[in-house]
Parts: sequence; structure tokens; C-alpha cells
Amino acid sequence: MQPYGMQAMLKEGHKHLSGLDEAVLKNIDACKQLSAITRTSLGPNGMNKMVINHLDKLFVTNDAATIVNELEVQHPAAKILVLAGKSQQEEIGDGANLTISFAGELLQNAEELIRMGLHPSEIINGYTKAINKTVEIIEQLVEKGSENMDVRNKYQVIYRMKAAVASKQFGQEDILCSLVAEACIQVCPNNPENFNVDNVRVVKLLGGGLHNSTVVQGMVLKSDAVGSIKRVEKAKVAVFASGVDTAATETKGTVLIHTAKQLESYSKSEEAKVEELIKAVADSGAKVIVSGAAVGEMALHFCERYKLMVLKISSKFELRRFCRTAGAVAMLKLSQPNPDDLGHVDSISVEEIGGVRVTVVKNEEGGNSIATVILRGSTDSILDDLERAIDDGVNTYKAMCRDSRIVPGAAASEIELARRVKELSYKETGLDQYAIAKFAESFEMVPRTLAENAGLNEMEIISSLYAEHASGNSKVGIDLEEGVCKDLSILDVWDLYITKFFALKYAAEAACTVLQVDQIIMAKPAGGPKRDQPAGMDED
Repeated sequence: MQPYGMQAMLKEGHKHLSGLDEAVLKNIDACKQLSAITRTSLGPNGMNKMVINHLDKLFVTNDAATIVNELEVQHPAAKILVLAGKSQQEEIGDGANLTISFAGELLQNAEELIRMGLHPSEIINGYTKAINKTVEIIEQLVEKGSENMDVRNKYQVIYRMKAAVASKQFGQEDILCSLVAEACIQVCPNNPENFNVDNVRVVKLLGGGLHNSTVVQGMVLKSDAVGSIKRVEKAKVAVFASGVDTAATETKGTVLIHTAKQLESYSKSEEAKVEELIKAVADSGAKVIVSGAAVGEMALHFCERYKLMVLKISSKFELRRFCRTAGAVAMLKLSQPNPDDLGHVDSISVEEIGGVRVTVVKNEEGGNSIATVILRGSTDSILDDLERAIDDGVNTYKAMCRDSRIVPGAAASEIELARRVKELSYKETGLDQYAIAKFAESFEMVPRTLAENAGLNEMEIISSLYAEHASGNSKVGIDLEEGVCKDLSILDVWDLYITKFFALKYAAEAACTVLQVDQIIMAKPAGGPKRDQPAGMDED
């Protein structure tokens, strides 16, 4: 039988889904499934997820960005939420969970409105009005005086960073914030807006506990020095990117040797050439040679003779960081370095930490541009999770260098936003008012989830929060340890304004993008194995 309609227009084997039930509601359902995964990880009492990726690597974490990255989401609508979370992670480095969970909550409420009979366009209009109002309100919630901040004041940095780190490692935020603040302040440039996250490195060493962790002004390499010299102080450094070895000729040649004497003089001339090169480096005043590739045995022998310490750094990224730490210029081949190309370090020493030999490069006097946090912990999973918490802390520091304004945390801002956006819905006359009311209701997801994850009664908490806020106490949030509502100026729980702003904005935009889709047309994959069907789109 001759196909007709859409079948006649498109190639054989395509899939076409349209209408509310097939496209819109199935898209919403996929997004709800994704946000249900991340939601239980929200806040300080968030649960951990155990994710095993396609390479059989195990992740035990409550960091939403890591979870959605490793899940390999297939559904096209759920991917939009993943992209919103990734945008938040790249823009701010924290708040990906809030973005995905809030977008999921908005879509869940949109589903109820669609079932009531509202058209997706009316919901999008309402949501757009609501997010614009939210942006206005959140600016009014900013703590007065918080826009003036000294980014080199450790107390002020910890004050703003605590909530971000506590959401990953609750109970250990004081130790972690102190480490991160110290490391960030050490590498903060003269213009704080140019702060580079890559300048704070993390080295994870098994054994010990978090209280054994320290900050080193400089670099820590997880390798031993090559020769027998293990410690040098106040030294000049020469960096060779292509290795320290006898150079091979560019063209192939054959050397004919007739007598033993010629053989001896040939190897002697090779030795003399290597010695000449190493001596030239030693005469330039350098005491340390850093090689980006292999170190030849003969070259090492002469390095020992001239009392030169030799380090090998195979990663070109690590080599660049070393050059930044020492202020050196990497040279391509082994030759006498210019005085300008040499770097300087205060000390390089090989130390043993927890049974692992590491090389500690300290540079405390020069314009130091790299700091390293040495993390100690009992298992790899714990160390990985601690590293993610530190990563969030460093990203928060970068965000506060751009904009240091803060808003109340612990769900205080969300309840205030819910209350004020709800008031806006009463003033609207069209069908938008239902969408705006549902948008306001979606903010309750944050206090509800925080209370659920901490094992508290969420209805009691939300109603008492509303009561406090209605009486004018807009800084009242949840104290998760005692399970009661308290004024946050006592608790000192603050979120960065910029994190909240982008998280809510990206979530609303992602939700509206999903709601705008009314048809899904999937072409037949060209050859090869059949493409995986997204969840909820399998053939009947």
C-alpha cells in the first residue's frame, strides 16, 4: 500500500511523534526522571549516588555536574536540562543541582497545568513574566554592604564560600574553606577579576585524614627526582621541553669505523659533546634541570658530576604550570640557556608523604602564580569527592571576585521569592496567572528537598517559614542540624547572588525550551547499529 501523509514525505524507517501526549508530556516525563535523580543530592544532607560509567569507573558523589556527565543521558529533552546544568557549571562552577532540580520542578508543575487545559504557549508566557519578576526580587534580597569586599581577607572569603563547600562536604566545611581560601588568596592577581581557577592545583595522596591536608605555595609533583640529588635551595632552573639526551641527527647517516681506536674516539667525542652541553647549563648558574621527556643515562651521569638536580615532567600541561611557578621559559633543545630563560625557585625537595615520594617545588618570594592543596584521605572515592568540594570552593572564589554580593541561603531566598511571585499572580488577569502561581510554587522544592534529605517534616518547615516571612523576617531559613527555622544572620549561611541568579535563569530557560517542543521527528540512522531509542519513545 502506498504511504501517505508524513510517511510519504520522509524516508522509510523514520519516527514521528506529535501532540501533547506523544511529544510534550513524554518530554516532561523524561526531564522529571532526571531531576528526580539529582534532587535527592541537593543540600548539605544530600545523598550520594553510585555511578559506574562505560569504562567501569566508579563515582560515589553528590555533585550533580559529575552525575549527569557520567550518566550519558540519551533522551533529547532531558539533554536540554543537562546542557543547562553544564552552562551553570562553566559560568559559575556551582549550582548545577539547583538548575536541573528547579527546571524539573517547573516542568512537573507545567504538566499539571497542561492536564488542566492550558496551552504550553500560555505557560511559557507566565513563566517568562515570573522569571523577570524573580530577577527583580532577588536583587532586593541582596545583603546591604556585601558588594564591597576585600578578596584577600580570609574571613570574608570563608564567609561567602562556606555554603557552597558545605553542600558537598557537610561537617568538614571549616577545614576545607580554610585550605581553599588560603590557596586562592596566595595566587590572586593584582586585578582579582583575572583570577585563574587552574592556578589552584590539588594533589591527592592516600593515607592520613583531612586534618593532615596542607597548602603549598608552589607545585607538588607526584614523582621522584631522577638523580641522587634530592634537595636544592635558592636555585635557578633550566627547563628543556624535548628532553635531556644526545640529540639525534635530522638526516640518517652511516659511520664506518675501521679500528678500535676510531670506535673509542667516536664514543669519547659523543661523551665530550654531552659534557659540553651539561657544563654550559651548569655555567649559566642553573642548579636544576627540568626535562619534558626522557633523560639519557650519559646526560644524567654528567648532571650528577656537575651537581645538577634533574626532574622529569612528562605532562606538557604540568610542564607549563612548572614554568609559571618558577617564571622559566621552556627551551626546545639542550643548549646553553639565556639568563632570561632561567626560572627561580626557593626550594625543591623530595619528601615522602604517606608512603608516596613527591617533589615539592616552593616559590614563596617571587610573584607566585600557583598554589597546591595536598589532600589526604583513606580511599580514592573520598579523595575524589573532597577534590570536587575544593573545585566548587575555588569556582565560588572566582565568582565572588566578579560579584561579591550575597543573598540569604538555607532556602530563605526561595521562600521569599515564592511569596512575592505568588503576589504577582494575584494581580494578573489572563491565564498567565496560573502559570505564575505554579512558578512560585516551584520555589518550595528547595526547602522541601532540604527538609526531606535531612529527615525533617517538610510541611511543618515550609508552613513555619511562610509564617516567619509573612511577618517580615525575610532572612529566616532552615537550621538543618536542629531541624528548626532560624534567622540566617545568626547561622551565617549565605549564597552568592550571581550563583542563584544564573541557576534560576538557566532553569527557567531550559523549562521553556522543553515546553516549546510539540513534535519530534527522528530520522532513520544511516547504516550501522540502530540508534538507542530514548526512554518513553520505544516502539509499540
